[in-house]
Amino acid sequence: MEKIYNSMKNNNFYNVKLPVFTAVNKKDTSCILGLFAALLACNQGNAQMVNEGDLKVNDNTILSVYMDYQNTNSGNLINDGKLYIFQNWKNDGIVDFTKASSNGKTFFTGTGDQYIEGAMQSNFQNVEFNNTSDPVPFYLGTKISVNNKAEFVQGIVNGVSLDGLVIFNNNAIHDKAGDQSFVDGKVQKIGKNDFEYPVGAEKFFRPSFQAATSGDNIYTTQYFKSNSSSLHPHSSKEESIQVINDQEYWVVTQDKGAEKIVLSLTLDHDTTPAQFFSETSTTRLAIVRWDEAAGKWVNEGGVLSDPIAGEAYSNLLTTTVRGYGLFTMALVTADQKPDDLIVYNAVSPNDDGINDTFHIKGINNYPDNTLEIYNRWGVKVYDANSYNESDNMFRGYSDGRVTIKRGDKLPTGTYFYILKYNKDGKGQQKAGYLYINNQ
Repeated sequence: MEKIYNSMKNNNFYNVKLPVFTAVNKKDTSCILGLFAALLACNQGNAQMVNEGDLKVNDNTILSVYMDYQNTNSGNLINDGKLYIFQNWKNDGIVDFTKASSNGKTFFTGTGDQYIEGAMQSNFQNVEFNNTSDPVPFYLGTKISVNNKAEFVQGIVNGVSLDGLVIFNNNAIHDKAGDQSFVDGKVQKIGKNDFEYPVGAEKFFRPSFQAATSGDNIYTTQYFKSNSSSLHPHSSKEESIQVINDQEYWVVTQDKGAEKIVLSLTLDHDTTPAQFFSETSTTRLAIVRWDEAAGKWVNEGGVLSDPIAGEAYSNLLTTTVRGYGLFTMALVTADQKPDDLIVYNAVSPNDDGINDTFHIKGINNYPDNTLEIYNRWGVKVYDANSYNESDNMFRGYSDGRVTIKRGDKLPTGTYFYILKYNKDGKGQQKAGYLYINNQ
């Protein structure tokens, strides 16, 4: 074994400090470890690759493991290259990457069920899930963190059965999530950037969205395709709440921080009851939350988007929440009080003198106000204090305070606004959608 590893070192496939690992084959002790095109493989059944020392996969290096991989409590795996895992994974030691490198990527791939476990958290720069086993190929029983990107190509990550957790570090993103691949379990987000939680249940991708925050907060989200009344009776609710969704809910916890987030829940015809896709003159759709202190469901408000094409869900429901815990959607009684503010929610900034700005008629009467505008993904594109009807108005350009470059003309599409103002000494809030036509 030592001769093989030294051969690898001399050929610069990866650097190792012996002893690195031992290969254990429970059925056949003649299991052979061979080196071919930087692949380390053993095709015998129930083989196991055990790392008991230092193992580093360098940049531009490929290491493929065709047997169960175990990183012991003395194992130190640093992946700055490409690491392919075709069987099970267990980490009881250190799994990390060189902070200066952005290339390290771990691929969980195959055609049979894969267990991702261990007593210690595995830290990945990039990770890809791609397994065709049906119905659920990945069983997550540990914590894994993503520093750069997670790609959900194929295969649902089941974090429920074994209480796993997927953590997205500050600035980490994901790609390709859909009904074919997502996390059925807890997803945690660290940092202040806007984020789509790649969560779902069974074979349904049902993400929630969180707008950017001002601080380095930590939130955890999970989606459940089940009736929340088994946890909290739907009969205990505020008077304005008429009917609560009895098919699905999300749990959102704030693990660090004190901000109240802008939260968007998704609706989809495969999981959401049909009655929640339309509003009337007397009913509105709103996000509702179980308030533990009050012992009842409370109306958080919300604005329903137009149908969204090209996504695994149909609509978004958005509001600023006042607390955390269990959320779902409900039909609520529409506010029938007369409103002295008139919102003209179409903006076409082409300097023709018609709808060139986002006009809120009557806002001059309430100079103590703030206005925030978000795109459909929850990215803040504009905010202002003391919004008015003359010189402090939104003209269809980003102010660049979060992620959209300052001065850029915003693309045509639907946006979400939140207006907060004081009226007779009481705080008021108005939220809704506006449409920008920059064509």
